Amino acid sequence: MNSLFDTEAYQEIKTRIDKLTPEAANQWGKMNPAQMLHHCQFPLKTALKSEYQKPKVSLMARLFKKSMYSDKSWRKNLPTPKRFKVLEEKDFAAEKQTLNELIDAFHNRKEQQEWNPHPMFGHFTQEQWGKMQYKHLDHHLKSFGV
Repeated sequence: MNSLFDTEAYQEIKTRIDKLTPEAANQWGKMNPAQMLHHCQFPLKTALKSEYQKPKVSLMARLFKKSMYSDKSWRKNLPTPKRFKVLEEKDFAAEKQTLNELIDAFHNRKEQQEWNPHPMFGHFTQEQWGKMQYKHLDHHLKSFGV
């Protein structure tokens, strides 16, 4: 599994985002490209936050946690938790710029070993954080054919 901490995987994701256009057709799911770019910011912001938040790890989260960073691809049309759905229209250029800045900030922490726990899934290692971020971005970029 690729990691957003790996320079090649990081460059690949950045190139794929650059190829995305506002008119790209979604092959699955309900988001348009600008909404997807906004949605993809949530996990990066979670990883980059500086305040400690005690996780509330549910049984469902424990069962799903390993799939976040495993080598197995996520299936199409996975349900999105309500708080991470993006229903309002977004500005494509602004969302693309913000996502790229967050990807850069995350990649630049590739040497960081200690991370605050995820608020829903608990502790992740540096390796798991990198794989999870890559996997999420890859999943959504594939949905737009890039």
